[in-house]
Amino acid sequence: MHASKIMVLAALIASSSAALAHTPYLQPTSFEVNRSGKVSFDASFAEKFFVPEVAFNNSIFMITDPSGKQVTPEFLSVLSVRTIAEHTLKDSGTYRVSTGNRLGKIFKVYKKDGERHSAKDPKAPLPKGAKLLSFFQSNTKAETYVTKGKPSKQALNATNNGLELVMNTHPNELFVGDEISMNVQYDGTAIDDLTVDVMLAKDQFSTDKAAYQITSDHGKLSLNVDQPGTYLLRARHRTKAPEGSVAPVISNTYTLTLEIID
Repeated sequence: MHASKIMVLAALIASSSAALAHTPYLQPTSFEVNRSGKVSFDASFAEKFFVPEVAFNNSIFMITDPSGKQVTPEFLSVLSVRTIAEHTLKDSGTYRVSTGNRLGKIFKVYKKDGERHSAKDPKAPLPKGAKLLSFFQSNTKAETYVTKGKPSKQALNATNNGLELVMNTHPNELFVGDEISMNVQYDGTAIDDLTVDVMLAKDQFSTDKAAYQITSDHGKLSLNVDQPGTYLLRARHRTKAPEGSVAPVISNTYTLTLEIID
């Protein structure tokens, strides 16, 4: 194999592994869009917010307008460490912006002779005497909300598709000290006792380690913060994979970027 091909293959492997270990995010240039309606978004995987490391690729970005209609961004460019989307918001109201689902690498981890191993080929049977520890495929999605003019509610409706945080409090009217209400669900069904990580992206030194966590009660979540800033909420939930999938389990990760002001 030529050296250039080896380098490309190594880069692809590194990107795939990093995307699983890092946290996905979708960040707008502004949560309140001016009269021109022009707004852009960065989508990436990172360990620091918002310092892009691996571009969010292999998915279909969607924008839900104030009427509930879904369209793809006017412009989308996948770079080496980040994906840039740009769109013109024509109508006043609130828009839901999503990276769409990104199916990632398949992981098959087993233990043999007291040591952990990762299978190179997930379709191959385990070595004799090995014990399967985990076998799953990653699935990630990042979302955010932006508003032009007066906030509206239609775009806040649940999609009932996969893992999502459904906002009860308007996402572009969040204030420090207020009780912020939302629901966590999968395919429209509330998830009880699910832990959601809350991270404050205040500078380039902020990391994807949770500042604190909130736990769902019959699918309901309550968030109250004492500092203004941009927050990233991260939910993880494992589900049974569709019939015919290589891995029996899907590891779902969903993030929501919110701005909370004084």
